[in-house]
Amino acid sequence: MSVETSDRRARAAHLGPEKRRPQVLDAALAIAVEQGVAAVTIGAVADRMEVTRPVVYSCFTDRVSLIEAMLRREEQNLISGAIAALPRGRADADAQVFVDGFRALLDTVAARTDSWRIVFDADPDPAVADKFGRGRSVVADFFTRRIRPTLELWGTVDIERKLPVLVEHFMSSSEGAVRSLLADENDWTPAELAEFIGNAVYRAFRHA
Repeated sequence: MSVETSDRRARAAHLGPEKRRPQVLDAALAIAVEQGVAAVTIGAVADRMEVTRPVVYSCFTDRVSLIEAMLRREEQNLISGAIAALPRGRADADAQVFVDGFRALLDTVAARTDSWRIVFDADPDPAVADKFGRGRSVVADFFTRRIRPTLELWGTVDIERKLPVLVEHFMSSSEGAVRSLLADENDWTPAELAEFIGNAVYRAFRHA
């Protein structure tokens, strides 16, 4: 171990866990994006931060609690970004409302791609697999409440039967837009993709 590394680890020991936790989560996220969630261990995070394992253990009791905290933090980005895509402002939403919503969502994705990659692309560790997807149900419930008045105003027939299908269509469209933007071969800008997806989703809802 080099003198420089020893000094870094000694300094790390003087930081309190509250100040260290964000750094630990950042290191865990970097490992997960590069190597997959299964590669996130206490030892790997300690090595990444160039600190001793007890420094990481002072923040999280084990790798499961560390991974859960990392996913919880990153899922908040998914939830807030997806909620931003929901039609808002008035019940008689037009196509531009949907386009603007998808633009808000995709701008959020572009600003923090690692968070979205970990939610959409990672193969979840068996110990925390159930943590994936909980944000999806929150957004779906929120969207159901938001879109119902619009469908009623439009005079949509048989709303109760159609609403679950329309909500799933919106969720799948949102997820597809995110995956398209994150794809290595993507050549769409957030604005272009929002225009395309937003108009398509609006037509599906308006003519349901």
